Amino acid sequence: MPFDVRRLLSLGRVSSVAVSPDGTYAVAAVARLDEEHRAKYVADLWRVPLDGSPATQLTRGKFNDRAPCFRRDGAVGFLSNRPAESASDDDSERDQVWVLPNGMGEPTCVTDEPLGVSEFKFARRADLLVVIADVLAGVPESDQRTRAKDLDKHGPTDLFFPSRSGPIRHWDHWLGRARPHVIAYDEHGRRDLTPDADRHFTGDVAFDVSQHGAYVVITERVESTDRLIDFAILLIDAKDGSKRRLALGAQLEHGHPVFTRDATRVYFNRQRRTRERHGKVELCVADVASGATHVLCESWDRWPIPHAPVGDDIACVADDEGAVPVFLIAPKTNTVTRVTSRASGGTHDALVATDDGRIVGIRHTLRAPPELFVIDARADQAPTMLAPLSGFDEADLATHETTQFDVQASDGARVQTWLVRPETNARPKTVLWIHGGPVGFFGDGWHWRWNPHVLASAGYAIALPNARGSTGFGTDYVDGIWNNAWGGQCYDDLMCVADALEKRDDVDGASVAAMGGSFGGYMCNFIGGQTTRFRALVTHASIFHLEAMCGASDYGPYFAIEMGTTPWKDRAAFERHSPHRFIGKWKTPTLVLHGEKDYRVPVSEALILFDALQEHGVESELVVFPDENHWILRPRNIEAWYGHVLRFLGEHL
Repeated sequence: MPFDVRRLLSLGRVSSVAVSPDGTYAVAAVARLDEEHRAKYVADLWRVPLDGSPATQLTRGKFNDRAPCFRRDGAVGFLSNRPAESASDDDSERDQVWVLPNGMGEPTCVTDEPLGVSEFKFARRADLLVVIADVLAGVPESDQRTRAKDLDKHGPTDLFFPSRSGPIRHWDHWLGRARPHVIAYDEHGRRDLTPDADRHFTGDVAFDVSQHGAYVVITERVESTDRLIDFAILLIDAKDGSKRRLALGAQLEHGHPVFTRDATRVYFNRQRRTRERHGKVELCVADVASGATHVLCESWDRWPIPHAPVGDDIACVADDEGAVPVFLIAPKTNTVTRVTSRASGGTHDALVATDDGRIVGIRHTLRAPPELFVIDARADQAPTMLAPLSGFDEADLATHETTQFDVQASDGARVQTWLVRPETNARPKTVLWIHGGPVGFFGDGWHWRWNPHVLASAGYAIALPNARGSTGFGTDYVDGIWNNAWGGQCYDDLMCVADALEKRDDVDGASVAAMGGSFGGYMCNFIGGQTTRFRALVTHASIFHLEAMCGASDYGPYFAIEMGTTPWKDRAAFERHSPHRFIGKWKTPTLVLHGEKDYRVPVSEALILFDALQEHGVESELVVFPDENHWILRPRNIEAWYGHVLRFLGEHL
């Protein structure tokens, strides 16, 4: 059976994991196609023993059960949109926290937040539940639900943004009236720990709860001097709601706070924004009592994300030369230990530590989707995979070869490239697939959105290059894409990869298409005005007119930081690498795809691009998804997206 898009959509998607207090089993959320219409994903909870025994399904049905977290008594908490007994039809899509007593039986709803819960955590060794929930400012708790329904049905719908109000949109939605608050549930009932919160916790908030329930630590948005947002580390007393900032600085972005087991310190990472360079992401630890902060392992040129304390150490992941290993960082000795062996490769995430020194998490590779693993927290170990949950069969990819090769760039740097090709075709036509970001990478990991195996099953070879800007190869390598350098060395790197493909015997390097999304789409657009060496271009959610993008994107001020200036200050410099300037040289047939709800790269970029291609007589097609954002997420739309891409490639390759 070929690994086509329908097979991709049929697989279960493991997304989150929690480990029982006794360390004998994990609970994971697994998304699947809904059985009735196969038009959306819903998630179930599964019990996965850590000894490798078979998994057991805990919840089922049409509801979306996700984000498991254990309560101190062994009950499994999770978010779900299943209706509580008191809920009306209007509440059916609002998530609340539910619990399964002892991980079994019928779930019980333990919150009743009027506008729903977005995230939650239990204290590991205390009777404390902390949730992030939206609240309408100035409306009593008893009237929140009624007022929200009235606004939805009758308005007014105006959204007011006063001077210097920061971002006004995020990803695919306007930042509306409701504001996220931090709310605690304990023996005293429900308490809003942040009653005056405005937009302090919008966006990708990260938080942790100390094991004995004394503190909450959370990333807080603070207005900065460059029209952007600084992210502070805010410490909240869970009893009285008093607050103080553990870490804050101008043009500093702090993230991923994690308490030590005794809650005397907090781990987090930070990065300084500058127009000159992206700069290193550092791992820090702050003393809770004094606020004193220390940077750990400063000479290690990787960007760690802290996940879980393991004894006195902290388990992290970090991009590293095409993989995402597990690392242990010891603050006492300031040393880094690679836990997952280099030979095992793979991408690791969602790490949880057991009391006996093991690490449980989610692992995937270029040849296998996410599944649970367990590993001893010591050097150079091979992960032990637990009971499979995705339904994936290795035979699906038996005829697909995955390798990597290095190319020397024009300045002598190494450009790592992955290659996925069908063994059944001696010299397949080739797709140069360019990753987004631009600060990101293609690695030894599974990708639900950009899956090369769907194209390989259709007979194509797919090259996945890590050109300038890619993470995991040192900060200087990322800086090569910064400060108005989007069309510079990165373009040269990609052309060097294309040159190398032409010389290979196992692919048809003369029949190549370039393809990419977001920044990858931008690079396809830039390529369109620079060279005719490619047979076709496929550009998704792409940037075409840098000045228009800067003013319309929810990302605009940050985009100006990357460019080193704004179009209002220096239009010529800002647009130096703007693809629209080179439209007169564009000859390559192009497929343009975009989601209309995309606020990161607004759909106007696709419309301007398509109009320009039509005006200049370039063979071009446009596909718009009115109900999608920067990503294509609905199953039937995913199938349609791959259908358009494969049809277009088939016509031109």
